[in-house]
Amino acid sequence: MNDRAEALARMLERRPDDARLRFGLALEYLKQDRLEEAAEQLRGYLGAAVDEGNAWGRLGDTLRRLGRDAEAKDAYLRGVEEAEAHGHPSMAEEFRQILDDWE
Repeated sequence: MNDRAEALARMLERRPDDARLRFGLALEYLKQDRLEEAAEQLRGYLGAAVDEGNAWGRLGDTLRRLGRDAEAKDAYLRGVEEAEAHGHPSMAEEFRQILDDWE
């Protein structure tokens, strides 16, 4: 684990309900290609925070890279819903395109 990921993990141990720390740690794990840990942290973040679509897309991509296609498609679909609900039509379209290209 790099210094930043270690620091975030320690902070998260002290503040397990801090969704921003969870998201930051997920991003660090993604940089390190630690996909299982990233997916776990993204799910934790999404369970604790209102997301406008970005984290759902990241979770979809991570799960797809892990070969968990059904879960990835569900994450992208949720990302479409959240992006639309929060006024991000281009993000919603990006996720739809990923799903369409998948077929």
